Amino acid sequence: MTVRRDFQEPARCRSDLVIGREERCAAARAQLASGGSVLLHGSAGIGKSTILRALAEEYASPAHTVLRCSATESESHLPFLALADLLGLVLDDVSPRLPAAQRTALESALTGRGESSLQRDGLALRLAVLSALRALAARGPVLIVADDLQWLDPASAELLGFAARRLGGTPVQLLCAARTEGQESQEYDRHLRSCPPDTLAVRLGPLSHPQVAELLGHRGHGGLPRSTVRDIHRTSDGNPLFALELGRALTESPTPPRPGEPLPVPTSLRALVLSRLDMLSVEARRTLLVASAGARPTLALLHAAGRENAEAECAQAAELGLLATESDTPAVRFAHPLISAALYAEAPAQERRAAHAALSTAASDPIERARHLALATTGADPEVAARLAEAAALARDRGAPSVAAQLGLLAARHTPADGSPSPQERRLTAAEDAITAGEVDLARDIAREVLTRASVPAERVRAWIIVIDTAGHTMAEVDAFFPQALADAGDDPRLLALVHYQLGWRALIVEGDFTAARDAAAHAAELAARGKDRRTELLALAFQAQTETLMGHPEAPRTIKRALREPQDPRVAWHHNGAGSARFRWLVMGDQLAEARATVTGLLREVRRRGSVESEVHFLRGLAETELRAGHCGRALDLARESLRLARDSGIGETASAMLTSLAEASGGDVDRALTLAREAVEHAEGDGDQMYLSRALGALGYAQLVAGDPAGTVRSLRRVRTLELGLGITDPARGRWQGDLAEALVRTGEPAEAQDVIDTAREHALRLGRESVLAVLDRSEALVRAAQGATEAALAQLRSAQDRLGKLGYGLEEARAAFALARLRGRRPGAAAYDEATRLFRRCRALPWLRQVEAALATLDAEPARAVRGTLDALDVLAAMERQVAALVMEGATNREIAARLFISVKTVEATLTRVYRKLGIRSRVDIVRLAAGRRAH
Repeated sequence: MTVRRDFQEPARCRSDLVIGREERCAAARAQLASGGSVLLHGSAGIGKSTILRALAEEYASPAHTVLRCSATESESHLPFLALADLLGLVLDDVSPRLPAAQRTALESALTGRGESSLQRDGLALRLAVLSALRALAARGPVLIVADDLQWLDPASAELLGFAARRLGGTPVQLLCAARTEGQESQEYDRHLRSCPPDTLAVRLGPLSHPQVAELLGHRGHGGLPRSTVRDIHRTSDGNPLFALELGRALTESPTPPRPGEPLPVPTSLRALVLSRLDMLSVEARRTLLVASAGARPTLALLHAAGRENAEAECAQAAELGLLATESDTPAVRFAHPLISAALYAEAPAQERRAAHAALSTAASDPIERARHLALATTGADPEVAARLAEAAALARDRGAPSVAAQLGLLAARHTPADGSPSPQERRLTAAEDAITAGEVDLARDIAREVLTRASVPAERVRAWIIVIDTAGHTMAEVDAFFPQALADAGDDPRLLALVHYQLGWRALIVEGDFTAARDAAAHAAELAARGKDRRTELLALAFQAQTETLMGHPEAPRTIKRALREPQDPRVAWHHNGAGSARFRWLVMGDQLAEARATVTGLLREVRRRGSVESEVHFLRGLAETELRAGHCGRALDLARESLRLARDSGIGETASAMLTSLAEASGGDVDRALTLAREAVEHAEGDGDQMYLSRALGALGYAQLVAGDPAGTVRSLRRVRTLELGLGITDPARGRWQGDLAEALVRTGEPAEAQDVIDTAREHALRLGRESVLAVLDRSEALVRAAQGATEAALAQLRSAQDRLGKLGYGLEEARAAFALARLRGRRPGAAAYDEATRLFRRCRALPWLRQVEAALATLDAEPARAVRGTLDALDVLAAMERQVAALVMEGATNREIAARLFISVKTVEATLTRVYRKLGIRSRVDIVRLAAGRRAH
């Protein structure tokens, strides 16, 4: 089909059509923009046609003529059908310009009499297609859009390939798509032969979990729980078509899938992936059903489940492409996860239960046996429920809380209404396992269901706590639940302790009141001790210790010791809100970096063993922060990025991880990304009403702005931090360590008096708390204030001292920053050699953004120092110290921006200083300063 340029509507490649394909689309666009051709290929449903249409719309506008064809499997036997699609509507236009033999051959092929044409007049027909394309190209660029090349009839494919290989230098481009299963396959080579020799082949692979989640959100399925989205990604294997169909089916389904069962597969996908199922024997189909019901099917498992001819039946399925053939492994693996899910969904319920019953005795793992027993059983059965609860406990101990949650829900379903534990208790345990696994949506849904059923106060309070806990840093949204939880708790100290512990977090996150948070935590600890609930007591003490640490409260060390006393609860010891975490925070703030690293590494190892996603995100951040303090910027960046990926995947701790990753990016990665992440963290914290993390996010933004060369932006951000922390009651400067950055930025913007005030206030608290690294950083910043005031020698001495102390304390990056400030303050006297130490230290830290700053500073150095100019300045005693420094640099030929960078001040401050210099010296411009200096030298 031909579409003239006049009838084309301008269109752009919409972002929702290329989710996860940005890099691939960019490569295809670059190829098309340069006049080249593109072949998109990949498996069925992977998005080839979607991207083909989007690119075709985008690049149809520059073309004079667009020729289109889209073949189908049912029509692939019809000769020259694709050729008719491409050239049928332009035949009358190009025929007069073809030689008679070529015109006859082409018309014969396109009018249905062409089967013999390629045999009888093969050369004429080939040349006719080539001549027709050249004739169209003579009037303007031609774009050929061909979808589903694999179904092109052989005659059309041969003619298109013949022409494509001979169109060099002609403005004819091909944009094609073909289904392939592997880049090295023969079919891939065959499709390339239908394209020009320089065609760019772009293979489209599966989408990642976050990309599938984004795609589902774009298509109106964003309300699905994260655990369900994860199941969709696993079942679809990242195939966008399959994922969207599964998402649509789940959105439209009135009931979610039962625990432990595969996702429901819509009829449209069943027909697609099970088209060859009817070719199997009945027994082979039953064998595959047993395999689809098993978690990790093997031939041995199938034999144990009563499938005596499993080898032959699996071989038959492999020949049909239903199973993957892997001779080096005993596993029975489906060619695509969706085949397994569709096969299971297609089977009648009775056959499914029979498959599970067989596997309940065949499986060697007790967890698998219990799961299959549950899925083979209908109705309440206390024995089955007990076995499932035991299996859930085993999964929990193995570090598989997600599996434990599924088994717990199955146990609840098979527990009689009057059973002990009750069905609601087992549901709540499953919800707590889901929280540990990072499946907060599932946990919240379970707790809300319990609240509609439960009348026992302990069960209701426990459910309220789960709903509140899953709100995370959006606790303002669950404010209305606290009075109801308190009412259900009555006067039971154990239940009241749970509620008051959460009220402490509410005071901190929603109100930003550290004092109220500390008091609520202390009260919760007292109530828990009275009710003999050691777990809640330890959590409350740890929370109290953390608030006291951040406040700079003198009781913090004593509270930490109380939280670490025996007996301990192992569930609290490794928890991110437990005593171990509080101790880690104390160590980091107290400059004990080696011990802090060992502590958080041990905690991270334990939570990974237990499968606690939220705690893993938290401790990854903690380890990244420790490495950053130590100046291991590359290692810190890797850890921070890992934390952010996990946070976004689970929806837990995204704001905190974005903030920490911003700090790591600004220190050792990409400054632009650091700014983006910091702004994202600020936006999220403001949206959540989270005052605590808002101050941290603004601190990260201020640091990124400083590294990016925006001291005015740093001042704006960190002034907000100063105001926020004053209101929060945070006095320990080691909490955010932003004071030195604010002071440095204030010096650069020409406000040394305010910088000194920031330093003096922070120093008072740092001296009280013994924060040695903070004191050294404050000295580094104060040296810049002194330099701005003209006390250069004192500033140099203070910087040397700060650098030495930071190095001994193990703060590699701060040590390097002191060396850099020292080099810049020394100016031109030692020349480029002054920067050698800073360069060495930044390289050791892998602090790439800071190394770029050193390179920029070196670029401003002149070949030789202007000693004569300094002599001239001695005579200009009418100028103040700052004015003399600025004038000296003008005489050396430095620009205003270079002067600002050298003296740690803003360009605006340089301009204002020069205005005063002009007035005092009775001159009008920079040129007059240079002339004045030359005149002094002449005398």
